[in-house]
Amino acid sequence: MNIMDFNVKKLAADAGTFLSRAVQFTEEKLGQAEKTELDAHLENLLSKAECTKIWTEKIMKQTEVLLQPNPNARIEEFVYEKLDRKAPSRINNPELLGQYMIDAGTEFGPGTAYGNALIKCGETQKRIGTADRELIQTSALNFLTPLRNFIEGDYKTIAKERKLLQNKRLDLDAAKTRLKKAKAAETRASSEQELRITQSEFDRQAEITRLLLEGISSTHAHHLRCLNDFVEAQMTYYAQCYQYMLDLQKQLGSFPSIYHCNNNQTSVAPIPSASSNVIGSSASTSTSGLVITSPSNLTDLKECSGNRKARVLYDYDAANSTELSLLADENKGTE
Repeated sequence: MNIMDFNVKKLAADAGTFLSRAVQFTEEKLGQAEKTELDAHLENLLSKAECTKIWTEKIMKQTEVLLQPNPNARIEEFVYEKLDRKAPSRINNPELLGQYMIDAGTEFGPGTAYGNALIKCGETQKRIGTADRELIQTSALNFLTPLRNFIEGDYKTIAKERKLLQNKRLDLDAAKTRLKKAKAAETRASSEQELRITQSEFDRQAEITRLLLEGISSTHAHHLRCLNDFVEAQMTYYAQCYQYMLDLQKQLGSFPSIYHCNNNQTSVAPIPSASSNVIGSSASTSTSGLVITSPSNLTDLKECSGNRKARVLYDYDAANSTELSLLADENKGTE
């Protein structure tokens, strides 16, 4: 027998097997043939594996969205990964905002309060951007990669063996059907032999599949360790960001709170606290629930505007005859 004859016979046998499986599957769906059920333990393992696969995919995809909200960037990274090439380094959003702030502060003048504050804010934003980049790298290595390895590795092997098990079951049930239909003794003997072979192959494949599926518990334990690594990476990231912003707040708090006028513009003092109701330039007065702040140098303010003004931020009802009732956004001024 030459190679061509062997290949033809093999193709014919494969076609016959495929047709037999198709007929058996169709008859099962139509309720015209019996189906060998898997044992309950194996069914539970199959269900657990499928559930693990579904939720692992969902968690993995949403983690990618969390770490990289830009869908175009995710697609680009996916393409580079499939091409086995490193994606080009890209400036992230905090770093870009930080650079804009630094450039603006430099333009306005580092010697000015606003310019200096912009520069300090920009430097902090860039540090947050660096921390964000480290979070992505650490999470991708310690969390996303193991999840992806399970989906693209272990579960693919399980799915392959599960498919083989399904085919072996169809072969077994088709052999059972042929044995029931066998009339002649010779045909019946041949069908019985075929049934013994298919039963043995089915049992062997069921055992292989079961051993693979029992490894899902180990997969869960491994993913739990990876989850702990992810939480630790997030904890480090948020702790860094909090410390950066705390330091920035202290730096900004050291800036003078009153800015003097420049040319013909009058600067308004910022609200010192949540209890402040009015920003003004009259003499510092404290009443029940009402605080009117005043600049430290009234002479400079007079030289700039010629009078003193106050803008009411909230309504206030006078408590006695020595106080004034005020309405929100009302302007008060004295010469």
